[in-house]
Amino acid sequence: MKKSKKQKIRRLNQPIQSVKSISVHPKNLDFVLGILLFVVMFTAYQPAWNGAPIWDDDSHITRPDLRSFDGLSRIWTQLGATQQYYPLTHSLFWLEYHLWGDSTLGYHFVNILLHFFSTLLLVFILRRLLIPGAWFVAAIFALHPVQVESIAWISELKNALSGVFYLSALLTYLHYNKTRKRKPYSIALSLFILGLLSKSVIATLPVSLLIIFWWKRGKIDWKNDIAPLLPFFTIGIASGIFTAWVEHNFIIGVEANTFTLTLIERGLIAGRVIWFYVYKLLWPLNLIFTYPRWEVSQAIWWQYLFPVATLTLAGVLWKLRNHSRAPLAAFLYFTATLFPALGFFNVYPFRYSFVADHFQYLACIGPIALAIGISSKINLLRGKFRWVLCIIILLVLSALTWKQSKMYINAETLYRTTIKKAPNCLMAHNNLGAILEAKGKTDEAIVHFRKTLEINPDFAEAWNNLGNASSHIGQINDAMTDYQKALSISPNYAEAHNNLGTILATTGHLDEAIAHYRKALEIKPIFAEAWNNLGDALLQVGQADEAMLNFKRALEYNPEYAEAHYNLGNILLKYRQFNEAIEQFTKALEINPNYEKAHNNLGNALFVLGQIDEAIYHYQKALEINPNKINTLQNLADALVRKGQIGDAISILQKALQLAKSAGQQVRVSEITATLEKLNQASHSISQAP
Repeated sequence: MKKSKKQKIRRLNQPIQSVKSISVHPKNLDFVLGILLFVVMFTAYQPAWNGAPIWDDDSHITRPDLRSFDGLSRIWTQLGATQQYYPLTHSLFWLEYHLWGDSTLGYHFVNILLHFFSTLLLVFILRRLLIPGAWFVAAIFALHPVQVESIAWISELKNALSGVFYLSALLTYLHYNKTRKRKPYSIALSLFILGLLSKSVIATLPVSLLIIFWWKRGKIDWKNDIAPLLPFFTIGIASGIFTAWVEHNFIIGVEANTFTLTLIERGLIAGRVIWFYVYKLLWPLNLIFTYPRWEVSQAIWWQYLFPVATLTLAGVLWKLRNHSRAPLAAFLYFTATLFPALGFFNVYPFRYSFVADHFQYLACIGPIALAIGISSKINLLRGKFRWVLCIIILLVLSALTWKQSKMYINAETLYRTTIKKAPNCLMAHNNLGAILEAKGKTDEAIVHFRKTLEINPDFAEAWNNLGNASSHIGQINDAMTDYQKALSISPNYAEAHNNLGTILATTGHLDEAIAHYRKALEIKPIFAEAWNNLGDALLQVGQADEAMLNFKRALEYNPEYAEAHYNLGNILLKYRQFNEAIEQFTKALEINPNYEKAHNNLGNALFVLGQIDEAIYHYQKALEINPNKINTLQNLADALVRKGQIGDAISILQKALQLAKSAGQQVRVSEITATLEKLNQASHSISQAP
């Protein structure tokens, strides 16, 4: 007897039916499976729960100048205020900062929760499409280690958030396609727009919907399928073009030479990228944060094998469409969803690598669903053995995800692990060098910078970082040469202009330094450090009024910039605006309580206003940090004299005198000696008084 379509569907869903036979209500079973998957997924990501920020996380976690309501407005209205124009993502970052500040636990939990929501949405979508093994497909999507980069990396909130909107919009549109009611259509379009405001990569959604309709019916109808999706296509294409423009003008522009590729080379990249992601799905071992950038050349014959193999596969699947459209549909979904990252468009990560695990966050759904669908259809295993195999697969994936999450404990661990697996990974060497330099391990940092330049001699960022290291160990001429090399490669490299300006200012070439600071700010107007440095240089050439404006601009972009508060306080002190100066010094000390100079100068301002006890307190705090600061010792002595504690003042000045003699500061020795003579005379007069 011929089986009905419904009977076939029951057979394809046999794993679920076998559980139902235990008299568990389907809704209860779904609840149990959901809770179980939630627990397993959170456990698999446990090593990354408290993972420290990595790479560009500091640019995504809301900066100080954007933490106010005005900053929230700028997130939506000012291009360049955030690293990328994804205002909904950065609004969520803004909210997260106000909920848990710099604690990374909250950021990681939000990413994991969003990933879990996407998993649940995927279950509903697969069931609506009558794809067998919905929970198993969703569980693989949730637990596959290629997803770790999208979830354990704080910056990829944009991937997790846009994924929720993408799948929500897809599910809602499928409902509209069945009912043809206006409300679900409007909701689906709204969700799509929200997703684009989270990350524009989901612009491929309307293409995915057309692929689904073709797979289900074997044809696409203009009136029912294409026409309703025209607003989606229009908005999606506009969003993609806008994102590409923002990337070029605000991110890629300074490194445009990195993206000079011919159309043939881009085709070679695309073919290889597709097979790379398929391989990582099938064999998810040796996954790393960033893969070495391929050397692409249209003169190398074997590189053509990848696009040829891709086209051959597409042709074979097209031929098989009359037997089954599912494989071709999965292939088209996979490549269409990957399309923004196939190499035809310039994206910033291509500076370092043409591939990244997070690029296939949504694309992997197609191959996973196809694989499970085929295995169910051919009855790969029966009965309890099928469940045993499913559990083993999920446990293996969970273990691999747990292991992969350990890489994201902190940036140093991430890059050292990457280098261990890929010794010629340019970005890992460069970024590890920067971390080591910040820790004071300059010699080791230089080794990694030189390795970076060995891999790519034209990598401007490594030359700039090498210049920083040379500067820190006092090799000023080498540092200047390194910065100039960076600028010869990338003339619009703002950080290199700023750093070269600092070296020039240090060596007394203030006019040249000012020119480089101005160039850095022309390229990157929100560069708080360059505003501060320009103000400092202008102050040295006597332009105090303009310097004050520059310090204020620095504080607009970074209100927690202690040095800018200190510098502004010094100018206010010079203009005898003592209360305003005290406010700036106080803010500097709130940010950095160990700011010795700020303690000293705050003491000076308080001294002038007659607040002697407070002045003494800050002089003493400054001396706790730097006990041998001669100037501060003199200031403390003056305050003690004002309090009538001449004996204590003499003791302080005697210490200052010894330090001045040891340092060979003859002018200061004469000055302190004269003061001591006066104090000794005063002390003698007091002791002789009746």
